[in-house]
Amino acid sequence: MSQYFELHPDDPQPRLLKQAAQILHGGGICAVPTDSSYALVCHLDDKAAAEQLRRIRQVDEKHHLTLLCRDLSELASYARVDNRQYRLLKLATPGPFTFILEATKEVPRRLSHPSRRTIGLRVPEHRVTQALLEQLGQPLLATTLILPGEEEPLNDPQEIRERLQKQVKAVLDAGACPMAPTTVIDLSGDEPALVRQGRGDASALGLEL
Repeated sequence: MSQYFELHPDDPQPRLLKQAAQILHGGGICAVPTDSSYALVCHLDDKAAAEQLRRIRQVDEKHHLTLLCRDLSELASYARVDNRQYRLLKLATPGPFTFILEATKEVPRRLSHPSRRTIGLRVPEHRVTQALLEQLGQPLLATTLILPGEEEPLNDPQEIRERLQKQVKAVLDAGACPMAPTTVIDLSGDEPALVRQGRGDASALGLEL
């Protein structure tokens, strides 16, 4: 049975965040709220947990997992960012955007795209997620909580617990999230490319599909 933490969305309880961080350090997978939808997260350095993330979602190694970072300075430790890319990132973070960037050597090779050596990164704008990242002291590996064969992310923490109680160690309930995935922007090429229009307004960054 998954542990179930009811967190205040604006002022999450440190005691519960510490317990969730301990679960992640121990190799567990958690379902957490973000500013786009609920996500599945695990410790960055836990190979078995990352493989479990992919099994739950039924995606292969070519599917970009995402690093959730606290801020732009942390993001820059895991991705190569030039001045042009940085200006765009500064406009869009924190917020519901995922950026595909060239991974640095700080990112384990097994986590980046096998042929492109790229990784998805984002800085979420959600108090609970940010507080959990602060408690953990490093990025989290994440994927949107969309189950195989479904098109919409799960949004009800109770339903997440019922459906995934044998696969995740904890559910962090901070209420419903927007039921929309992030907007995905590929910055690994010569020009920014809008891959998916989601909750983030790409037109505010000068990009259109």
